[in-house]
Amino acid sequence: MLDLSMHAIIDTDRHPVTQAPGHDGLVSRCRAEWAANGSFSLEGFLRPEALEQSVAEINPVMNAHAYHHAARHNIYFSNAGDVPEAINTPALIQRSSNHTLTADQLEGMIIQRVHRWPPLTRFLEMVLGKPALYPMADPMAGVNVMSYREGDRIGWHFDRAEFTVTLLLRRPEQGGMFQYRHNLRAPGEPNHRGVIALLSDEDPEVTDLPIKAGTLNVFAGYRSPHRVTPTQGHMSRLVAVLSYMEEPDVVFSAEDRLRFYGRADPSSPVPRPRSGGTGASARAVNQPSRP
Repeated sequence: MLDLSMHAIIDTDRHPVTQAPGHDGLVSRCRAEWAANGSFSLEGFLRPEALEQSVAEINPVMNAHAYHHAARHNIYFSNAGDVPEAINTPALIQRSSNHTLTADQLEGMIIQRVHRWPPLTRFLEMVLGKPALYPMADPMAGVNVMSYREGDRIGWHFDRAEFTVTLLLRRPEQGGMFQYRHNLRAPGEPNHRGVIALLSDEDPEVTDLPIKAGTLNVFAGYRSPHRVTPTQGHMSRLVAVLSYMEEPDVVFSAEDRLRFYGRADPSSPVPRPRSGGTGASARAVNQPSRP
C-alpha cells in the first residue's frame, strides 16, 4: 500500500518546495526561468508510485463520467463580434476536444491533495512574486483532469488567467505535444500582426515542450499562446490543471459551470455525449482554457 504522506507523493528530496535545505536555491532557479521564459518545470515532481496510483484512481472515473468537449473557438475564447476586424480571418478559428473531470469527481484522490497542499501554494507565491495565493475554492473548477484521446487536441489560445499550473499524468503514444509561444502579447499590447503570423504557421519562436509524466509545469498563459497537437494512438494524454487565485473563496457562476462542464453544480448529472460523436458541448466560443 502506498504511503500517502505528502512527502511520499511529492519528491521533496529532488524538489524542496517546503522550507528545507535547497529550498531557497529552488525558488531562485524557478524565478529566473519564469523571468526568462515565462514558464518553469519540476520534472519528477510526483514520485513514480504516486503517479501510478493517481492514474489508477482517475482512470475508472474518467472512463465512466467525463464530460466531453468538442468545440470550435478563436484564439481569445471570445465571441466573434469581439475580435478586431484586422485579424478576423478563417485562420483564427481553432478546434479543441477533450474529456474532463471536475474537482467534485476527484475528491479524496492524490491530485486533489496536491492541489490543496499549503507548502505548494506558498512555493508558488514565492516564485511568482504574489502576496498571497489560494487554491481556487470552486467545488468543480478548483482542479480538473483532462483526457485527450485519439484525435483530441487543444487549438491555439490565450488563457484568461495570468498563469496556469499543470501536472502531466500520462503521455500519449504519439502526438499530444504541448507547444508554446512565449510573450506574444502583453496587457494593452495585443500584437495582432504577431497573432496572424502564429496562426499562419509563420512564427519561428514557437517552442515544443516535451514534458514527461509526473512533471509540474507553470506557464504564463495570458501572454503566451499555446496548444496541444492531436493525440495519436490508444494511450490518452492525461493532464491535471490546478487553479490558484489571488483572492480567497473565488468560485465560478452557475452560468460558467454550465458552459465549461455542462452542469451548474456538483449534484447535477454529467451530460452524456450526443449522437454523432460531437460531444455535449459543441459550442463555437467561450470554452475553458485548459492545456
